[in-house]
Amino acid sequence: MHASSVPKVIGVGSPIVDRLARVPELFVASIEGAKGGMELVDHETLAGLIGRVDATVLRAPGGSAANTTYALAKMGLPAAFLGKIGDDEDGQYYLQAFSAAGGDCARFRRTTDRNTACCLSLVTPDSERTMRTDLGAALLLDPEEIGPEDFAGCTHAHVEGYLLFNRPLTEAVLGAARRAGCTISLDLGSFEVVRAAADVLPALLDEYVDAVFANEDEARMYLGEDNPERALAVLGELCGTVAVKLGARGALLRRANETARVDAVLADPVIDTTGAGDCWAAGFLYGWLHDWPLDACGRLGAVLGAETVRHLGALPPEPSWDRIRAEMQR
Repeated sequence: MHASSVPKVIGVGSPIVDRLARVPELFVASIEGAKGGMELVDHETLAGLIGRVDATVLRAPGGSAANTTYALAKMGLPAAFLGKIGDDEDGQYYLQAFSAAGGDCARFRRTTDRNTACCLSLVTPDSERTMRTDLGAALLLDPEEIGPEDFAGCTHAHVEGYLLFNRPLTEAVLGAARRAGCTISLDLGSFEVVRAAADVLPALLDEYVDAVFANEDEARMYLGEDNPERALAVLGELCGTVAVKLGARGALLRRANETARVDAVLADPVIDTTGAGDCWAAGFLYGWLHDWPLDACGRLGAVLGAETVRHLGALPPEPSWDRIRAEMQR
C-alpha cells in the first residue's frame, strides 16, 4: 500500500492495567460472584483480593479495545487510543507499554481524581479466567469531552462493547467517529453488555457500525436462541461485516453477500483465554482494513487468538510476533 493509504486506527474504551495470577479452583470458589465472568468491584475490594493471592501476580496492559489496538500497533498499523487513565504509577506504566508497542499516546486523557483502572484476572487450572475490575479513572471519560477532533487523522475507530454501559458516552463516541469520517467496528464484549443494551443495540448497529464481533454467548443473547448461522444473518442485515466466533470450532464470517467459515488454530497447551477475542479481532481487522479476502481475515484472527491463549495475559508475548508477522506475509 502507498503510505497515504495506510489505515490509522483509534481504539476507544477503558485502558486497564491487568493483574494476572494462576490460582486453584478453591480460591475462585471462595470469592463472591460466578466463576468465568467479569464483575465490577471498588478499589478497596480489588486491593483486598490481590492481597489474598498466594501466587506471583503479573502486570500487563489490558482493556478490550485497548488490547485490540495494542495488537494492531504491534502489527505495524498507526494506532492511537482514546480513554482516561489516572495520574499514577499504573497510568505511567500503561502509557509506556502502549508507546513501546508503537502506539500514539497523545489522545489519552488523565485525571487526578481516580486511580488507573485495574483488573484482577484469576486463571484456574482449566485455563478459565475469572475477572474482577475496578474501572477507576476510565469511568470519568465524559461525553462532553468527545468530539470529531479526537478522531482527526484516523480512518477507523474500534469501540469496545463495555462502553454501552454508558449510553451517552457510546453515542458521543460513535457520532464523533462517524462525523470524522471513520469506519467503525464494535466488539460486543460480553453477553451482559448485549442484554443490558438490547433496546438500543440494533439501532446503533444499523446507524453507525460497519463491522461487529460477537462470540457464541453474545450472539445467543442478541438473537434469543442458540443459532450462530441465523445470528450471522440477522446481524448482517444491520452491519456490512459480521464475525460470530465459535471458540475451538472457528468462526462464521459475513461481508455484504459473501460468507465464510474459518477453522480455529488450535493451541496446545491452552494456558489463559484472557484477551483471545480481542486479539482475534485485531487479526481480522488488520486484514479487513487492507481489503483481504474474508477467509484470510479470519485466518489471521485465528492465528492471533491461538498465540494469545498459549500464554498468561491478554496479549501475545514478544516471541509470538515473529510467527504472527510471518502469517501476515502469506
